[in-house]
Amino acid sequence: MRPLLHPMLINGQTGDPALYIETLFEQRAVLFDLGDITPLSPRKIQRLEHVFVSHAHIDHFVGFDRLLRVLVGRNKLINLYGPNGFIDHVRHKLQAYLWNLVSGVPGDLTFVVTEIDSSLATQTARFRLKAAFAAEAMGTGRTDEGIIVKDPTFRVSTAVLEHHTPCLGVAIDEPAHINIWKNRLAKLRLPVGPWLRDLQRAVIENRSDDFPIRISSSITSSNEHDVPLEKLRDVLTITPGQKIGYVTDVADTADNRKAIVNLVKNANLLFIEAAFVKADVALATERAHLTIEAAGQIARQAGVRRVEPFHFSTRYAGEHERMQNEVMAAFAGQSPTNP
Repeated sequence: MRPLLHPMLINGQTGDPALYIETLFEQRAVLFDLGDITPLSPRKIQRLEHVFVSHAHIDHFVGFDRLLRVLVGRNKLINLYGPNGFIDHVRHKLQAYLWNLVSGVPGDLTFVVTEIDSSLATQTARFRLKAAFAAEAMGTGRTDEGIIVKDPTFRVSTAVLEHHTPCLGVAIDEPAHINIWKNRLAKLRLPVGPWLRDLQRAVIENRSDDFPIRISSSITSSNEHDVPLEKLRDVLTITPGQKIGYVTDVADTADNRKAIVNLVKNANLLFIEAAFVKADVALATERAHLTIEAAGQIARQAGVRRVEPFHFSTRYAGEHERMQNEVMAAFAGQSPTNP
């Protein structure tokens, strides 16, 4: 069975940070950072439900206008998350436009914006198209051990890191991974089809054995019938869920390293910035970024299975293969060579 979560760096290792994660079998997606998202088709943008913005520097937030342009006119709810002060950043973006014609626009696009401070306390506001995107306070709260999204399919956790400004690191993981065995379906003469999504969700939500699952073919809705969950459990196995971490624009400090390791520990895949080579550590320190060596070391310390470095500085054009190799050397416990 393929993994449920399918990540894609929209702009590769060197462009604006933006990680698009689609969920298998479902027309749903989340986005880590809002750099340039013009490579994303409108269809993919319309699948978004949750968008996590590490901080409001332009290369991490410029894509908000594209998101807004594609979704205006649709009945759509987007949940946005960012560090302290993020509600004001969104408000200023929205109020830069004139919304005097919203009464004639179909649909009511809504942004629910949550900002997380260094103590993991939260503040939430809502912005609705039909209200000309005026801010509506929705209250305050506190995250449960850094968990900011709890969904039957996945959960998202965060840590507030330091980049001369608060910056969110995030991790997404499945509570469990459900493997469907086609040979067992065939033995029971059951079709492959969209109903398997309902079966997976019922298992993840811990439904009772008598919970009905509607069986139908992906080709035709004829011969639909309900089967209790108990009789379908043999067609699947449950394994530990996949975990993906995302960390960018952070200073190489002891506190940041500790927080990152706790956030992404044992992740299957870690996307982590590797902005500067080891020889430019002074520049990395000045600009509060990681070197390629630090990125590899952090990934190794966190015990992740695979590391994907990105956000290489443009000053190293043409050297990305070497930078990739040196991150992997540090990840393997070797010392990267100096340029």
